Amino acid sequence: MIRFAGDSGDGMQLTGTEFTRAAANAGNDIATFPDFPAEIRAPAGTLAGVSGFQLHFSSEDISTPGDSPDVLVAMNPAALKANLGDLIPGGTIIVNTGAFTPANLQKAGYEQNPLEDGSLDHFRVIPVDLNKLTNEALADMDLSTKAKQRCKNFFALGLMFWIYSRDVEPEIRAIQSKFARKPELAEANVKAFKAGYHYGETTEIFQSRYEVKPASLQPGTYRNITGNEAIALGFVTAARLADKPLFLGAYPITPASDILHYMARYKNYDVTTFQAEDEIAGICSAIGAAFGGSIAVTTSSGPGIALKTEAIGLAAMIELPLVIVNIQRGGPSTGLPTKTEQADLLQALYGRNGEAPLPVLAAKTPSDAFDVAVEAVRIAVKYMTPVFLLSDGYLANGSEPWRLPELDNLPRIEVRHRTDPDGYFVYARNAETLAREWVIPGTPGLEHRVGGLEKDYLTGNVSYDPENHHRQTLMRHARIERIASECGELDMVGDPEGDVLVLGWGGTYGALLQATRRMRALGNKVTHVHLRYLNPINPKLGDIIHNFKKVLVPELNMGQLRTVIRAKYLVDAVGYNKVQGRPFTVAELCTAISEQLS
Repeated sequence: MIRFAGDSGDGMQLTGTEFTRAAANAGNDIATFPDFPAEIRAPAGTLAGVSGFQLHFSSEDISTPGDSPDVLVAMNPAALKANLGDLIPGGTIIVNTGAFTPANLQKAGYEQNPLEDGSLDHFRVIPVDLNKLTNEALADMDLSTKAKQRCKNFFALGLMFWIYSRDVEPEIRAIQSKFARKPELAEANVKAFKAGYHYGETTEIFQSRYEVKPASLQPGTYRNITGNEAIALGFVTAARLADKPLFLGAYPITPASDILHYMARYKNYDVTTFQAEDEIAGICSAIGAAFGGSIAVTTSSGPGIALKTEAIGLAAMIELPLVIVNIQRGGPSTGLPTKTEQADLLQALYGRNGEAPLPVLAAKTPSDAFDVAVEAVRIAVKYMTPVFLLSDGYLANGSEPWRLPELDNLPRIEVRHRTDPDGYFVYARNAETLAREWVIPGTPGLEHRVGGLEKDYLTGNVSYDPENHHRQTLMRHARIERIASECGELDMVGDPEGDVLVLGWGGTYGALLQATRRMRALGNKVTHVHLRYLNPINPKLGDIIHNFKKVLVPELNMGQLRTVIRAKYLVDAVGYNKVQGRPFTVAELCTAISEQLS
């Protein structure tokens, strides 16, 4: 496990991404955790401005970016101070000594230079003056000192390529492609990268070199993918499977904006992206697209979902297929824009006025977000309902290998638009799904009205009749409950009975899975169940939940799923909760499970 850390202007996200690409090309299993400040440009050299990127790569199956890095690449004192506590005992620190000036030490809150006061003696410290070495490597180039210093991340990257025996040629081509419009920067970064590699090769400060063999992955074609990119590709694929145009109406918000960016690339696939002037316009445009017969999506994060609330209720009332994506972040209000959290579950389940139940699905890994996006579209169309898709900042920005699906093997999404006017009523329902029919406006003889006021249970006319409102409310609930038949088998590791059931949802999957495996390897009767459907909850959970002495629900919130589980199943579920803007570590989950076992 490696963590690159430096100032937000040091290019740590790019450095981590490039090393991740190399690990993926080498066939390793990978998991990443980018971590960056919310400020566009925090004061340089301060703790608030530290940006980090952690990569876990292995020849074996992995499910998390790892608890503690083995290697820390620290570009300045602030990066060292902010990340040192996470490094494993005896870990390696590759430190940019050129940045350890009195001014930078003061900004980071150091009274003495940690490289000289003995405080790092229990680590393996490798001092490298990246500032000086990068300047020397680019001495013959007509660039400013500032421009040269911006290449030091590639010097560090080249050094790591040497330590981990990576092939440099693909990276050189990648740098040249990335900076193709600025040939002088491409040349400078390639020179810095090569200089870093050769420094590792020629200096005597490195006593060892490592080689990580390819992982034994299922045969197929793989690519590295982030959660946001997987969601975008999932929607594009779903629209093709439905043979319908795709529309995204969205307002930019961290960490959901990348979905808009990715989908904008696919206009040649009958994809329309609309960057709205605000959140309300974003969802209302998507509702209009759904009304017109398109596969419709709107994306946001918690604060934006709050603004969309009334329009979500409108979509629930008029029963149109719409997927609402919430890439959760720390809250409340503006909260922690670049940090992860799971605190919007109750918002998705109940955050509307009146009785307006909606199906809620959650992705568990970056690549799983593709499958969940396709499934959300299928549910929306089949049951004529808005669908919530929950992800989070950890999944959105994290990445892992994704095995490309065989497109011919993906089931079609059946879409039927009524064209026969004989006996048509707006709210006449399918006997199996209780869904009304999807009629495209302008179809002869099928003119109809929809809106936010309560409708007659059959004609769709505005109705204030108390019995009709009660009937329609029950029908909306019953339609969503029918979706329980779509949940499939439980995502379960372990036995259907035992001492502790570890119940999770969303991006906690990898850590919960790994913790469960560790505890089971010690002989403990622990089972992990992970929920994709949060409304309705997989009915098979009810068949087993009472078979365990303890139910532990770890969440990155104060206990939202736990509250739902306690109410639904009348079990004394115990929460393990964390709201620090960071994902669970496997070690802390093992401790929490052990406490329940004892």
